[in-house]
Amino acid sequence: MSGFDRRLITPLVAGAVLNPINSTILSVALVPIGLALGEPPSATAWLVTALYVTTAIGQPVAGRLIDTYGPRRLFLPATALVGIAGVLGTVAPNLAVLVVARVLLGIGTCAGYPAAMRLLRDEADRTGEDSPGGVLTILAISTQTVAVIGPPLGGLLIDLGGWRTTLAINIPLAAVAFALGWRYFPRDEPHRAERAPLFDLRGLNAPLLITYVRALLANIVSYGFIYGFTQWLQASRGLSPSQAGLLLLPLFATAIGVAAVTGRSQALRAKLVVASAAQVVVCVLMLVLTPAGPLWILVVIVLVSGLPQGLNGLTLQHSVYRQADPARVGASAGLLRTFVYLGAIVSASVQGLVFGDHVDTDGLRTLTVFLVAVSIVFLLINVFDKSLKRTRS
Repeated sequence: MSGFDRRLITPLVAGAVLNPINSTILSVALVPIGLALGEPPSATAWLVTALYVTTAIGQPVAGRLIDTYGPRRLFLPATALVGIAGVLGTVAPNLAVLVVARVLLGIGTCAGYPAAMRLLRDEADRTGEDSPGGVLTILAISTQTVAVIGPPLGGLLIDLGGWRTTLAINIPLAAVAFALGWRYFPRDEPHRAERAPLFDLRGLNAPLLITYVRALLANIVSYGFIYGFTQWLQASRGLSPSQAGLLLLPLFATAIGVAAVTGRSQALRAKLVVASAAQVVVCVLMLVLTPAGPLWILVVIVLVSGLPQGLNGLTLQHSVYRQADPARVGASAGLLRTFVYLGAIVSASVQGLVFGDHVDTDGLRTLTVFLVAVSIVFLLINVFDKSLKRTRS
């Protein structure tokens, strides 16, 4: 049999990065959007929540449909919807319409990741080679690279054309992803002809459930840091959106390096222990931040944050691929993203409560105390749970 069809990698990456690019660009756009529309942080937090509530619900649904009808049938219309959402967001006259655009983005970005995992499993079945580590690493590094580009690109777009350009960027991105999917995704044959429940509990097992809990905890901390810290840099530290985006570059650059070096390693539990310990360190360091504090501590915080950013996503993704029922890998991958987005939703909700009408250092410190507690729980689960040691390689 021939090896993995490398032509699939580009459309897989193009679809999978649509969600992270919108997440990271928004991190530097929240403050400008609030100022332009006259809305407080408690209101603009809905822009985060809208995307992730929609995606948390939609990802496992999309994954289940992809398992049944095939990736192409779901990927193409979903990607087209991303472009429509970009148009609506670009012309949005108020926050309510902008929230609707983010909901459409959430629906549209649901298919990318489950489609990628389904195609990886299909290719493994076709070739007889159950070793997707290299492709999974490419997928993870690609999303990390987009995350690197997101904040500085968002800052540059805002400086050049205002916050609306951070929505307009979805139009060309969606067009490229759609064209690549149309050209390279294989024609679909349904994986199953019989009717089956949308959420099949037979596909769940204890290690997989623990992985989902890990994803929830890890991303409460991750999104709490990315959105809370970035808003604080602009509102209390006085940085512009482009400056805040540039300051985050070392975080994502470190994450890319970590993912590239450790991507093929099967030591899943060890990587998660290191990642969760690094999150505890970051949160503790954030407790000492002040508006006039030294620049070096900001740099240290950003650099250390790159460790969990690079380790958590790839390791959890690899865990699900190994732990899930092969026939339900699309739905299982979608459910992983549900827990990732639940973490983002919890984080956004807490930020809306602690920041209220304005972002300040006291609010950041309250948020950080919460993140310290969550990161400690995440660390303890990784230290004491041995289920990943039994994961097949």
